[in-house]
This record gives sequence, C-alpha cells and structure tokens, in this order.
Amino acid sequence: MVARLKDIAQDLGLSVVTISKVLRNHPDIGEQTRKRVLKRMKELNYQPNFAARSLITGRTWTIGLVVPDLLHPFFAQIAKGISVDVRKKGYSLFISSSDEDPALEQEEIAQLLARRVDVMLIASSQWTTESFRQIEERKIPYILLDRQFPGLSSNFVGVDDQAVGSLATTHLIEQGCERIAHIRGPEVSTAMGRLEGYKQALASHQMTPAAGHVVSIGPSGDHVGDQAGYAATVKLLANKVRPDGIFCFNDPVALGTMRAIFDAGLRVPEDIAVVGCGNLSYSDFLRVPLTSVDQNSKMLSKIAASQALKLAESKSPASSRSELVAPHLAVRASSLRRKK
Repeated sequence: MVARLKDIAQDLGLSVVTISKVLRNHPDIGEQTRKRVLKRMKELNYQPNFAARSLITGRTWTIGLVVPDLLHPFFAQIAKGISVDVRKKGYSLFISSSDEDPALEQEEIAQLLARRVDVMLIASSQWTTESFRQIEERKIPYILLDRQFPGLSSNFVGVDDQAVGSLATTHLIEQGCERIAHIRGPEVSTAMGRLEGYKQALASHQMTPAAGHVVSIGPSGDHVGDQAGYAATVKLLANKVRPDGIFCFNDPVALGTMRAIFDAGLRVPEDIAVVGCGNLSYSDFLRVPLTSVDQNSKMLSKIAASQALKLAESKSPASSRSELVAPHLAVRASSLRRKK
C-alpha cells in the first residue's frame, strides 16, 4: 500500500499538520521531530502527492527558469544556485534554454504557463514585453534575471552593468592603455549598460573611443560568443587605429579576442590588453590568464531564489522589487601591462 501523510502521523503519534510542516521545512518544527518524521518517511518510501497538495494549497511547488544559454557557465552557475536553494524549501525547478531565440523563449514560457508554475525567473532574449504581459494576465509572478526592460515595472535581480563597464575600462586606463576598444553584446540591457559604463569611464578621463572601436557581435551574446569575439577582433585589428586595450562583453567573447590577437602574431597584454566579464572558472588556466569582471553569480542566485520563494508563498500581490549586485574585478595577466 502507498503510505499517506495520515499513516505517518498515526504511526508517530503526531498530527497531519505537523507532518505537512516537515514537508514544507516549516520553522515551527523542532529538529528532533523533523528527523523522526523524515526517517519514517524514508522507511515507508513515502512520495508526496503533489497533485493533491496543489488542490489544497493552490500551489504546484514548482518554479520555472528560462535562460539564454545553459552552456554558458554564468547561467549554469545561476541555475545550480537557484535549484539548491529552492529545493531546500520543497520546490522543484524547471529549467529551459531559449538559445537566444525570442520565438523559442516564448514557447518555453508557454510551456511553463501550462505547467502552472508558481513563479517564473527569466533571463530574456526578447525585444518586446509582450510575453511578460501574457504572464501577468495569468497572474503568475515573475522575476527578470540579469536582463531588464526599460519602462516595464517588474521584479528584477541582476548585476550593475554600468559598473561592470566602468570597472573594466578604468582598469585598462590605469594600465596605460590609450586606445581602448569595446566589443559589445546584443541589444539587451546587459550590453547597453556595459557600453554606457565604458563610455562614462573614458569620458571621466577625457578620452573618447576612436572611430570603429566599438564593434557589435550581433545577436550572439552568449551562444558561440568565442566565434563572434574572434570575428569582431579581426575587424578591430584591421582598423586604421589599432587598439591597445579591449573590453569584451563577456568571457567567451574575450577568449575569441585573445585567439585572434595571437593568430595575428601579437601579444597579450604587451600589444593589446584584454578584459572580459563573467570570471569563468577556467580563467586562471588559459595560456594567458584572463582578467575579468566577476558578476557575483552566487549572491545573484541566492537573491533570485529568495525573491522567488517569497513570491511563491505570498498570498497577495507584492510591489515590484529590483536588486542590483555589485561586481568586482578579478585581475590576471591578460591586462597587466604595468607590472607591480
């Protein structure tokens, strides 16, 4: 026979409410009671009936996450961090990738709506806000992650992208670079913020980008970013005024940039200093270790998970909330023109 909450409660001399609170990791339950209940559940191979719980609570105990690219380490780290935190509270995380395709993203959102997830987290590749209006019509709370839309009042968790651009560019200036180029990302808020930070840092040092020193990688912000970075750098190297420093939209782009520099017979950082963004785990193991702006993905995922859980458990709509995580610079050999 399939074990029920009622059976476990009777077996342990506890109420069904107490057993239910253990399942929800409720703070009212003492540690000794929690261990007794979990031990008995394991012995009886108890499996929660989520359909029944949904009918009673109005929740599905699921959270949906849509990211542009699961192969990109930044979004993989975010997904892992959120999954760990929501699992502790009894929620499951449905993860999907849009592959930077707005049409595919809309399909993934529709699938999550059909599953009646309690909350959605979306790092969007959209050009419009239509999909979010549809989510609002279904009265499902959502959080924009990493990327936001001007004029759209919504929950948001992300890094301060203007600070990202300013940190990277200021560091290159401090290393003696005088002709700093920027390989920018697609038309999303992260790329626009980093471009603005780059321009602000130059302006604060009475500098301006040379003609052709801002190159776009097009829609390939994370997907095949290394190839896009390589092609963009080839353009920069063919420019009449060759840059002596390059700030790249993200680390995959920076990898392509360094490969193009090496293929041209030039050196990093002696001829061209390079800074990326994302601080990938293998940055220290590259031929020339990569200087990168760390987006603090662990803190970002914790804040996102916390916001999602609060929205899932809220009985009334909450006002929109935005939280920005401060970035910091991880300095390595790729930018160190001035040896300390």
